[in-house]
Amino acid sequence: MSDSPQANIGVVGMAVMGSNLARNLASREGNTVAIFNRSYEKTQTVLDEHPEAGFVPASTYEEFAASLQKPRAAIIMVQAGRGTDAVIDELVKVFEPGDIIVDGGNALFTDTIRREKAVRETGINFVGAGISGGEEGALNGPSIMPGGSDESWVTLGPILKSIAAVAEGEPCVTHVGHDGAGHFVKMIHNGIEYVDMQLIGEAYDLIRRGTGKSPAEIADIFAEWNTGELESYLIEITAEVLRQNDAETGTPLVDVILDAAGAKGTGAWTVQTALDLGIPVSGIAEAVFARSLSSKPAQRAGASSLPGPSTTVSVDDEAAFIEDVRRALYASKIIAYSQGFDAIVAGAEQYGWDIKKGDIAKIWRAGCIIRAQFLNRISDAYEEDSSLVALVLAPYFRDAVEGAQEAWRRVVVHAVQAGIPTPAFSSSLAYYDGIRADRLPAALIQGQRDFFGAHTYKRIDKDGTFHTLWSGDRSEISAVDAH
Repeated sequence: MSDSPQANIGVVGMAVMGSNLARNLASREGNTVAIFNRSYEKTQTVLDEHPEAGFVPASTYEEFAASLQKPRAAIIMVQAGRGTDAVIDELVKVFEPGDIIVDGGNALFTDTIRREKAVRETGINFVGAGISGGEEGALNGPSIMPGGSDESWVTLGPILKSIAAVAEGEPCVTHVGHDGAGHFVKMIHNGIEYVDMQLIGEAYDLIRRGTGKSPAEIADIFAEWNTGELESYLIEITAEVLRQNDAETGTPLVDVILDAAGAKGTGAWTVQTALDLGIPVSGIAEAVFARSLSSKPAQRAGASSLPGPSTTVSVDDEAAFIEDVRRALYASKIIAYSQGFDAIVAGAEQYGWDIKKGDIAKIWRAGCIIRAQFLNRISDAYEEDSSLVALVLAPYFRDAVEGAQEAWRRVVVHAVQAGIPTPAFSSSLAYYDGIRADRLPAALIQGQRDFFGAHTYKRIDKDGTFHTLWSGDRSEISAVDAH
């Protein structure tokens, strides 16, 4: 290896995601990529398999640092958690003030805040960058959500723009905000991904049970939907999955896959964080819980004998029913994204980030799992009104839900009567009805809380905080707010 620094960017971790990202970087004009893996054997394999990349290999962290031009920039692509901390510790030893360490894994944003604070004390920049698109995205162009300092973005911006997916001429990367902002937005992206997939699953289940159509026939329906307002990567791949037949049995693959959905934690993080922020993300929560329920075989086996509806519900007009399901899917999807962006707004306020919501919608248009034509509408909505209090109130989405709500209600009623579980469809509709209600039963709940715990309440007709002396003469007194 040459003694003079050759690479403008480095990648640590040569598993599939890391090696694909390194190959993507190396394929773009102007980039020379240094690579390092704890086990040099993996580095050698990547070198042997991709001589065209012109990688600069290193067998030690010292060699890796020496191969990088200043300010050094390295992207860590290792398993989140202790492995990430171990790599950061090693890089801090060999990097200098002004250099940049990027964590490209799925780290919990609060860990990124902690790491950024600790690394900043050394004068080194630490950037948490959400990278979406899976293995294919890493290789061909992901959606990238970097946080970190303004200083680090000066160096990283051009490099990340060179490898990001492109949507309508714009690279799908933006400086999201400081410290943990990038990983926070990636977490919300993954939460939305959970509910998007659950909604699609419910739509498939409704059509299959309601009409008796085969997976291949339902694939054609999804392919048709993908030519309209539902056009998206997830709708597209749903058709592909439903068309696939199992080579061994000849039956539809979807029928031989065990119906227990896995999860890696980001959906749960989204729900936990939203609970802490006091933001209802009911669609995401139901999607996470639906995966949990699917993965409880003993309970499901035991409950299989529980009674269902006493009468059979049939679909009289298949085409009308399928169109209702499509509309319900679109309306529920609008609610899911509205809730997700509510969480982004609340997170930005809580942690002091200047997150531009329209820019986030733009960088999700390509490269990432939830990429969809629909995101242009979200970007437009925030461009027209940056202070929009809820996405569902933007004129386009308000009109879309208004046009879909009768179909949405019919679908949820059908599901309930037929005994078909639709937690995401149902909770999205309940949220819609809750947010538009002029009066909620929360008044009774506050009365109950005041009765058993003197938690106090406010009144609609005058200012102040009040408590009723429930165990006394039940007169009302002014009180200190104990919400």
